[in-house]
Amino acid sequence: MKVCKFGGTSLASAQQLEKVANIIRKDKSRKIVVVSAPGKRYDGDTKVTDLLITLSSAALAGADIDGPLAKVLERYKQITDELGLEDGVMATVKQDFLERLSSDTSNPVLFSDRLKAGGEDNSARVLAAYLNDMGMGSEYINPQEAGLLLSDFPERARVLPQSYGRLASLRQKESICVFPGFFGFTETGALRTFERGGSDITGSILAAAVKAELYENFTDVDCVFAANPKIVENPIEIQQMTYREMRELSYAGFSVFHDEALMPAFKEAIPVCIKNTNNPDAPGTMIVAERSHSQNPVTGISAADGFSTLYVSKYLMNREIGFGRKLLQILEDEEISYEHIPSGIDNLSVILRNHQLAADKEERIINRVKTELEADDVHIRGGFSMVVLVGEGMNHTVGLAARATDAIARTGANIEMINQGSSEVSLVFGVLKHDEEKILKELYKEFFSPAYIH
Repeated sequence: MKVCKFGGTSLASAQQLEKVANIIRKDKSRKIVVVSAPGKRYDGDTKVTDLLITLSSAALAGADIDGPLAKVLERYKQITDELGLEDGVMATVKQDFLERLSSDTSNPVLFSDRLKAGGEDNSARVLAAYLNDMGMGSEYINPQEAGLLLSDFPERARVLPQSYGRLASLRQKESICVFPGFFGFTETGALRTFERGGSDITGSILAAAVKAELYENFTDVDCVFAANPKIVENPIEIQQMTYREMRELSYAGFSVFHDEALMPAFKEAIPVCIKNTNNPDAPGTMIVAERSHSQNPVTGISAADGFSTLYVSKYLMNREIGFGRKLLQILEDEEISYEHIPSGIDNLSVILRNHQLAADKEERIINRVKTELEADDVHIRGGFSMVVLVGEGMNHTVGLAARATDAIARTGANIEMINQGSSEVSLVFGVLKHDEEKILKELYKEFFSPAYIH
C-alpha cells in the first residue's frame, strides 16, 4: 500500500485534478490519498487557504462576508463544473462553508482553524466525487471519524500517539480513501490545524499508521534540488537523501516539504518520494533512513531569513551555575522557542524566529534578563538569515568548514554566528539578510561547481 499526498498546485484546477486521477489510476497500490486545498493556478493567483483567511478575518470583524465567500465558492464551482460533477457536490461544499461561518466565534483562533480547514476538507470531497465519477471506487474520509487526534488548545497542534492505532484500520478499506490534510480533532471534538504546509504532516502520519511501503509526496517540481533554483541557476538534482538531511534542509527554507512531516515516517522507516504531478514519470527524490555516500560531502545548501539574536553578556558567566537555565526559563515564560545558542565564556547568543517576537515581548525579555540575571549587556538584533550546509558525509570530511568560511569570505560578507550540530550533518552560518543570496551562490559554486570540487 502507498500513501500519496497532493499539494495545492496539484488540486488548483479541473485539469490538475484530472492529472491526479490518472496518477492514482496507474498504480492500484495508491489506496490512501491526502489532499491540500486548491492552490495557485498561475502566478498572481490566490490560494484558497489565503481566501479563507480573508473570509475568517471579515467574519470575526463583523464585516461583509458575501464578497470573500463568493470568491471561495467560485473556485470550487469552476472545478466541479469543468469536471462535469453533479450539482449536489457543489451544494455540499457551499453548505459546509456556511456551517463553518455560523459556528462559535468566541475563540477566534479555533474559529479561524475551522474555516481554513474547509479548504482541504472540501477539496477531498470534490476529488472523491470525481474519482467515483471516473469509475474508481473512492470514499471521502472524515478525520474525526477516522481517529486523527491532536493535542488540545493552546498547545501547538501535534498528533496524539493513540491516533496511529485508530488510523491503521484504513488499511482494511477496499475503496480509495481520500483524506483531507492539514487538520484533525482534539479528544473533546475541537478542530485544530497544523502549521501551513501541514498536509505533508497528515500524509506522513497516515503512512506510518498503515505501515505503507512508500509515502509519495506530489508537488510541482520533479525532485529536490541541491539549492534554491530561484537563486542558483540549474542546481543539481538530489536523487536520494536521508531523513536527517531533508529535515535540516526543510528547516532552513526548503519549501518542497514541511520540516515536521518526516517524523512519523522516520519512526516507522517509511521511505518518502518527492514527485511531480505534472511529470509523474520522473523518478523524483527518495528520502530514506540510510544511503550510500557520494564523493561530494554536501548534499544541499539552503537559507532562510526571519531570525533575530538575543545577545547576553555577563562577566564570569561561565562560573555561575544555572545561568543558562534561568535565561531559557524567561523565554519559556514568554512562550518562545530557540533555534541555536552559540556561546563564549562570558556571553551567549540565542537565535530566535522573528514571528515569535513583538515589541512588548522584546522589552520584557530584555528587562527581565537585566534585572533577574544581572547581565552586563542585553539586546536583541534582527535582520539575520541562517545559511545551512547539509550532508551525511560532512563529518568524515577534513577542512569542510574552512572551505565554507573561505567561500563566504570571497563575497565580502561577515559571519555573525557559526553552529555545527553534534550530529555533524549540518553546518549553520548566521549572516545578515542582505548577504544571504550572494553567500548561497558562492557556497554552491564551492561545493558543486566542477571547477571547485576537491
